[in-house]
Amino acid sequence: MADVRPLAESDLAEARRIFQVAFGTFLGVPDPANFFADRDLVYGRFGAEHTAAFAADADGALAGTNFATRWGSVGFFGPLTMRPELWNRGLAQPLVGAACAVFEQWGLSHTGLYTFAESAKHIHLYGKFGFHPRFLTAIMAMPARPGVGTGAFTRYSVLSDGDRETAESACRELTEALYPGLDLGAEIRTATARGLGDTVLLGDNGGSKLASFAICHYGPASEAGAGCLYVKFGAVRRGRGAGARFADLLDACEALALAVGMPNVLAGVNLAREEAYRQMTARGFRTEIQGVTLHRDNQPGYSRPGLYVLDDWR
Repeated sequence: MADVRPLAESDLAEARRIFQVAFGTFLGVPDPANFFADRDLVYGRFGAEHTAAFAADADGALAGTNFATRWGSVGFFGPLTMRPELWNRGLAQPLVGAACAVFEQWGLSHTGLYTFAESAKHIHLYGKFGFHPRFLTAIMAMPARPGVGTGAFTRYSVLSDGDRETAESACRELTEALYPGLDLGAEIRTATARGLGDTVLLGDNGGSKLASFAICHYGPASEAGAGCLYVKFGAVRRGRGAGARFADLLDACEALALAVGMPNVLAGVNLAREEAYRQMTARGFRTEIQGVTLHRDNQPGYSRPGLYVLDDWR
């Protein structure tokens, strides 16, 4: 059994190496050590205000890591990685247990994870902790098109401190209507503070309410990958006209991608949000990676028809 402790800053280089080798080995890429070398899911999350990071030690060395992320009342864990030579020894279970314990400490009402849909081993492991597989999540991409997204949107990074607080409050009000307590404020702040990307904010055709927003990553320090703007989370105000608001949000993401020199847009959508998925495929998005989300106690959360939300819990 592995000994679990908080991840330390001195662990980060090895943690990233293990992440690359573990996922690269599982997916059978020719050079696992360089898998996902164009993006980061370790340094950018470590020490963020809304994350907890765990390390597992075995045989006197770092064996694996796990990250727990909090979005208000919602939490998910991952990436969970383990050195390939230590697979199938039960060493991942304490890392799952550590994430579940912090979820309880945080008092979350909806928790889950994203994993490989084809892996019975992963589904079985997480099932031991009460996580049930639900709908597939598609990670989709398309080229950003010049001339699309000419409508006005605001970038969070250019706002004053006071206006940033107002924007975060408006985002929280929007997501609260999608799922009680869902709050992306910390993710918005982290993306800008750490230089991972920016958040686009769209008004409601001259109205006073926020219509939609999207937290976008881009650049080598982010989770996006080379040449991509990655929508870490996006959502539109629910109700009449939500489909049109979603189209406007996708337009804005394309426009931001081109503005920051990224030729492609990458975004995840849970297939339970069937209207959002259909609109993305009609627009030209195509699935590059497909996984499944597991929800604790099989709760739907905010992955259900009628909601236009982008995320993937990776």
